[in-house]
Formats: sequence, C-alpha cells, structure tokens
Amino acid sequence: MIACEPLKTQVLSERNVWEKLNLLPAQLHALMRGEVFSIPEMPGRDVQILPIRELPAKPGLSTREGQARLLHDLASIELQAMELALRTLLEFPEAPMAMREELCQITLEEGSHLKLCLEGLEALGSPWGTFAAHNGLWQCVSSEDSLLDRLVIVHRYLEGSGLDASHTLLRRLGGVKASEVLRAVSVISRDEMAHVQFGSRWYHSLVVGDAADDFKTRINRLFDRIPRRLEPIHVDLRRESGFSEDEIEILQGVRSKLMNTNRATHVVTNF
Repeated sequence: MIACEPLKTQVLSERNVWEKLNLLPAQLHALMRGEVFSIPEMPGRDVQILPIRELPAKPGLSTREGQARLLHDLASIELQAMELALRTLLEFPEAPMAMREELCQITLEEGSHLKLCLEGLEALGSPWGTFAAHNGLWQCVSSEDSLLDRLVIVHRYLEGSGLDASHTLLRRLGGVKASEVLRAVSVISRDEMAHVQFGSRWYHSLVVGDAADDFKTRINRLFDRIPRRLEPIHVDLRRESGFSEDEIEILQGVRSKLMNTNRATHVVTNF
C-alpha cells in the first residue's frame, strides 16, 4: 500500500530517470487525493539535452549502435509521454473523475514503456545517457492550453502520430535481429491504440458543437507547436482509434502543410 506522507520530491522536477519511475505511483495517489504540485518550466533530466535539429543522424537498424540510438530516442519519448500525462492531471483537476482515473492508468503504462526501453538499453550495453536527447514533445504544450487543446495535441496528434510510426517501425524491424527494440516497439504499439482511443473518446464527449469543425479550428490554431512528421497517416489505424473520416482528411491536410513548411525539426512521435 502506498504511503500517504507528503512527497519530498515530485516526478517532474526529479532528474534521475529511475527515481522518476519510483516516485510515479505515490504522486499519482497523492494527486487523486487532491494534493497540489507545481509544474516546472522544463522537466528534470539526467542526460544531455539538445535541440532536435542538433541531434546526430542515427546509424541503420542493422547495427547495434543504430538499435541503441533508436531505443534511446524511444526512451526519451516515453519519458515525455509519461510526464505530459502527469502534467495534464496536474493542470486540469476539474476534468471528469472517470477521465482522470483512466489517465492515471495511461501514465503508469507510459512509465512501464519507459522502463522497458531503459532495460533494453542496458541489455545493448548503451545505458540511458549514452546519447543526447530532446524535450521537443514537452515543448508542444502550453500552460495556456484548454483541456480540449491538450486532448488534441497530446493524445490525438502526438500519440496518434506514434500509432502511425509504430506501424512503420515494426515493418522496418522485420528484417533485422533487434530483439530488445522489437520487444519495446511491439508493447508500445499494442498499448498505443487504447491511448489514442482515450483521446478520441474524451474529445468527442467534451467538445461542443460539430467535432470536425472544432478539430480543424483547434489543430490549425495549434499548428505552430506541432512537430513535422514524416510517417504517412495510417488511415485504418486512425479509424480504429476513433477518428472520423472528416478528421482524417483534416490530418492529411495538416501533414501536407507541415511537409511544405521550411521546418528543420522532425520529432519521432512514437509513444
């Protein structure tokens, strides 16, 4: 049973990645009891952080280093996914209790994905911190967001893009011996669908008026914060995860617009 004494350190400000995982259950428990925690401008890190454009290119997946680099990138993404879910719980205490309870479970699952990546890195001989990382996903959200904004940008755009990316990664991994990476991507891909369905279900439940019109207006307003993505939209997966045909068409238009901009950054958004 989780102790009820106040936490001396919280997940977002803690620097050590393993300690973040250790602290997570107790902080979620405290949050659901109504305790309030501050949100740092940037989360604590125990690795070198670089702008996305300054990260070196990854070797191919047929090499051990390439596999380790990919798994390190995934660890960074899962860490940010965990922190973003926690941040939503912190910033929107007025959200429906059923939604908050579901988001607590998602937060724990993101933590389990992170742990899986960290263990895989250890097995590859390139532990967490061997390479630099980025905080690009954390920077996609703002304290000015509404709950609907957050559902769109995190759970429908970033996690939805991760759903597409997982499909591509699993295909690429089919021809190489990369058991640690394949195991992590397979588990993440399995859980990803439910996470995007969560975003779609609660967005459609809470939105007022026509959902497609709202989605188009909202995602265009958030455009400048959205990372450019190279993976094509997997239409069947998006349908299964709760996107309407109109919303898929809107996403395809946004992707085309992003690809035509002169953005130097590309974030792999595989949660």
